[in-house]
Amino acid sequence: MDITASDGAMLPIVPFLKMPKGQAPYLEGQECGGCGAIFLGERISCASCGVEGKFSAKRLSNRGELYVYSIVYRSFPGIDVPYVSAIVDLEGGGTVKGNLINVELDPEKIQMGMPVEVVYLTAPRKDSDGNEYLMYSFQPRS
Repeated sequence: MDITASDGAMLPIVPFLKMPKGQAPYLEGQECGGCGAIFLGERISCASCGVEGKFSAKRLSNRGELYVYSIVYRSFPGIDVPYVSAIVDLEGGGTVKGNLINVELDPEKIQMGMPVEVVYLTAPRKDSDGNEYLMYSFQPRS
C-alpha cells in the first residue's frame, strides 16, 4: 500500500484513524454483527463469538476510561522517554492503546478508571519522504 500523500495532505498514523475531508478526525472500529464486540483493524472472524465476515465500521467515542498504564523509561533511539503507555476503554465499546499525555509521570497522580479523552496531534517527526502524520493520544478529561 502506498501511503504517500500526493497532495501534501497529512496522513493518518494508523489505518483505523479516519480523516474525512472537512470533518474532525476519529477512530474507527469494526463491530461484529454476531455479538457486538468491537475491534480495531480488519477482521475475518470474531475473537469473541467466532462468526465470520459479519463486521461493520463503527465510529468510536472520543471519551473513555483508563484501563491500565505503564510508565516507559526505555525505548527505541529517537523516542523521548519517559512517557505513559496506556490502554483505554472507550465509551460505547472499543479498547485502544496509546500514550497518555498531559499528566505528571507519578503513579500517585494517575488513577485506573480516570476519565480521559482522545486528542489528535501532528506527529513530532516526518517520514523519509517528508510526509506529516496525524496521531492520537489520550489526556485526562477536564
